[in-house]
Amino acid sequence: MLLIVGLGNPGVEYEWSRHNLGFMLIDKLARDLRIEVRRRECKALVGPGVFEGSEVQLVKPQTFMNLSGDAVSCLFAKEQSAAADRKLIVISDDLALPFGKIRIRARGSAGGHNGLKSIIGAIGTDEFIRLRIGIQPEHSVTNAKRFVLDPLTKAARAELDNVLERSAEALGAIIKDGVLKAMSIYNSDPDTAR
Repeated sequence: MLLIVGLGNPGVEYEWSRHNLGFMLIDKLARDLRIEVRRRECKALVGPGVFEGSEVQLVKPQTFMNLSGDAVSCLFAKEQSAAADRKLIVISDDLALPFGKIRIRARGSAGGHNGLKSIIGAIGTDEFIRLRIGIQPEHSVTNAKRFVLDPLTKAARAELDNVLERSAEALGAIIKDGVLKAMSIYNSDPDTAR
């Protein structure tokens, strides 16, 4: 079973925040794949389904960003398979990437992202795939925490459907073709990854 975890914060006040791009992509996948992400399990909303021929669970942790690892580790603990068979893709925003740019990694550090940091600490490894979506501001910001929690601008909202579509395609490529091939396509210029 492949867990696809979108990071975000629960609650309507965060619904359109930059930090909730992971939730937004899970919602798009759920619509496209006709998966209901409603079952409450392990402090998360979970929906089982099939994506690119693989059994998946779409997951939206409801613990707030800094405790996302609680939900992921609990879901892992419920799996009967060996740790090596547990597969995980985490979707997060990334302040260091230009808005809408996708970056896929097979493993790595949290890169300053508290949701990723929580997951790495909770499951005891950084050996999981992550799909990061850029939210970098066009100008310098003095308060990064406020910036990530602020709603997307009108201009960003206008681009959002294309960003989520490209991100969904990248996830499909990871599952179908493997992470290395997906990285070679989607880590380049966003306009060439179509």
